[in-house]
Amino acid sequence: MGALGITIALLVWVVTLMLISIWKQIHSSWNLPPGPFPLPIIGNLLQLDVKNIPQSFTKLAKRYGPVFTLYLGSRRTVVLHGYKAVKEVLLTHKNEFSGRGEIPAIEEYKDKGIIFNNGPTWKDVRRFSLSVLRDYGMGKQGNEARIQREAQFLLEELRKTQGQPFDPTFLIGGAPFNVIADILFHRRFDYKDKTCLRLMHLFNEDFYLLSTPWLQEKRSGKPPVYTMENISVTLADLFFAGTETTSTTLRYGLLILMKYPEIEEKLHEEIDRVIGPTRIPAVKDRLEMPYMDAVVHEIQRFINLVPSNLPHEATQDTMLQGYLIPKGTVIIPTLDSLLYDSQEFPDPEQFKPEHFLNENGKFKYSDYFKAFSAGKRVCVGEGLARMELFLLLTAILQHFNLKSLVEPKDIDLKPIAIGFGCIPPPFKLCVIPRSQ
Repeated sequence: MGALGITIALLVWVVTLMLISIWKQIHSSWNLPPGPFPLPIIGNLLQLDVKNIPQSFTKLAKRYGPVFTLYLGSRRTVVLHGYKAVKEVLLTHKNEFSGRGEIPAIEEYKDKGIIFNNGPTWKDVRRFSLSVLRDYGMGKQGNEARIQREAQFLLEELRKTQGQPFDPTFLIGGAPFNVIADILFHRRFDYKDKTCLRLMHLFNEDFYLLSTPWLQEKRSGKPPVYTMENISVTLADLFFAGTETTSTTLRYGLLILMKYPEIEEKLHEEIDRVIGPTRIPAVKDRLEMPYMDAVVHEIQRFINLVPSNLPHEATQDTMLQGYLIPKGTVIIPTLDSLLYDSQEFPDPEQFKPEHFLNENGKFKYSDYFKAFSAGKRVCVGEGLARMELFLLLTAILQHFNLKSLVEPKDIDLKPIAIGFGCIPPPFKLCVIPRSQ
């Protein structure tokens, strides 16, 4: 066979494979939500901006509606965009969509732990973990006391900076790190402890590396629940989630407040009026501090920490808004579509504490605030994180003024990476003790 014959044979082979693939896609797509036509092998990857997948989802939702189908490689994925669709998946059909969609970066741990577990053990592990944590004193009062104790160590470390510029990443991060360490291991670490710093570096790096698109991988095996490896992964999940998300939110919050010094000043006034200069902030203060409560919620809304949520998976064939979602389909209930809903939060691209305040200046709850997701896979540490953010931020501002190294107007709040998470830009700041 000559060169021409080989070329023709290869072309025929490729075209045949493409036709078979297209036929399979069409054949399996009956009654699926609409979406862009997938190419063989790569699916719809060309329709996604890998540097900003959440933005790609928003654009596709405008074209195909709030429920649409994508193929990430050959992996069928249904994306939910907007309050009605996301709430229907997370709450109305919480059992049918309670599986965990695959994330290639953690394939080795896909059937272990809490966060990424999609094996038959995940419900038992979650239930067992919550039970043990309660036995270890992870109740509201126990957590409040832990955070209040750690706040004093954090304030002392901040005083040691003596008003000089510093990177807040691992100094601020030391507080939530020690809170979860106390819960899990009944011990705390010095902020300069090598083990503490190494773990925080790893958590920080992992969160950055996880900000990548999701592609197919195949599952197999049904491991037992209470193996040493499963327990270790569960502890790592709790340690990572209990440290990195709160640390990143606090760090991003400080950057935002330096951008808007008038908001910081209002917070100082409220803190001075309600708490004063010396008393340790308490959870009960939240009721009398609607502006701080609104700012904490607005920080979480604005930074949009995990914009596309963690992927879910259909555990059975399910009808959703007139479409049949086959078992095994990856489900992405986007959180940014709620947090940045322009009807619920006018000017969502702007940082405005008023998004959570009514006309009388009282805190205003929004059901669109789903920063911790919802339903069967809601963040295990939501209550702890909410408490930490309020108490630690209040304690910092009670004792310090924030000082930026650049003019507020020159502070750039845009994240440096957007994928699994929104990663804040690196920065330094000074904390100046308040004259009280």
